[in-house]
Amino acid sequence: MTTHLKRWWPLGLLVVLVIAPYSTLPLPGLLDGPLGSPGSLQLIALCLVYGGLATGYDLLLGRTGLLSFGHALYFATGLYATDLAMLEFGLGLAPAAVFGIACSIALALLLGSVSLKVTGIGFSMVTLAFAQAGAILVQRNPGGLTGGEEGRSAPAEHLPDALIGIQNTANLYWIAVLYLVVTLAVVHWTVSSPTGRVWAGIRENERRVEVLGLRPYGFKLVAFTVAGGLAGAGGVVYLLLTGGATPQAASSDATLALLVMVVLGGSGTRWGPLLGGVLYTWAAHRLGDLANSASIAELPSVLRVPLSQPLFLLGTLFVAVVYLLPGGLAKLPARLRAGRAARAAKVSVTAVPEGAA
Repeated sequence: MTTHLKRWWPLGLLVVLVIAPYSTLPLPGLLDGPLGSPGSLQLIALCLVYGGLATGYDLLLGRTGLLSFGHALYFATGLYATDLAMLEFGLGLAPAAVFGIACSIALALLLGSVSLKVTGIGFSMVTLAFAQAGAILVQRNPGGLTGGEEGRSAPAEHLPDALIGIQNTANLYWIAVLYLVVTLAVVHWTVSSPTGRVWAGIRENERRVEVLGLRPYGFKLVAFTVAGGLAGAGGVVYLLLTGGATPQAASSDATLALLVMVVLGGSGTRWGPLLGGVLYTWAAHRLGDLANSASIAELPSVLRVPLSQPLFLLGTLFVAVVYLLPGGLAKLPARLRAGRAARAAKVSVTAVPEGAA
């Protein structure tokens, strides 16, 4: 029975996600309204998008051992390129989305081929430099294309009617579910492939992979490009959910948030990055409401000032999880099982045999 549950619970969870818009189940404390309300679906969809982004980013960090500080650049490329394709070229959503994802893949291939010429902290710094350059470019608003600090909204005239308006929030939510499913499938397929096994070897000992006659550079570039493409697809979905492109998507803070999500959930695990992305995004929104609540405003200033800062609350939560749960939330079940086994072994050793005087 337990084996069947382990095998089929992802499918059961997917069914729950698909039918969620039809539910009126209230979840007080977790969501502001019923499960199927537009506001709740919007928040859940954002959680799923960031869960997918963190899962794609873990192809670099957890699967290949590459610490990139510029992953948000490819997310922002998909976001802005899709928006500009509709605004400037007059394309419909489908060709614009293909254009945006293709731009993310091409940019990841180009910048990855340069960044991967160095290793270790050098690689991290190069990716950070490229990301900062992209963020500055967005802020400078060249030719009025990016909108600068205000960003640019998605053109409603180029979007299908089924994706416009609060009454169609469920359709946007299902697109977010589809993006998550596709991302999980791509990551699982690539990690299970021969290329994925080489990634694991690179993460453990890159020199040993070279001794075996393989070139790590090419395999790392594949991981970099696939992760960039998945991030670009996430940018397209984010554009639909939020209705526009903003420069915050290209900031280094966005990449750092992805890093926190992966570490929070469990780097290198199948479900950890997804769990971390969902929890972090939900906490970022809900803790923001808590920080601005009347209950916090009534506290003494020594407590009110730090607790009124959502980033302080998120940082405290992150430190607590990292300190109390090494390996992330994904390792929690294994740690609980190990604890129970240790207690059971201790009891069996200390138990007095029957008939002993």
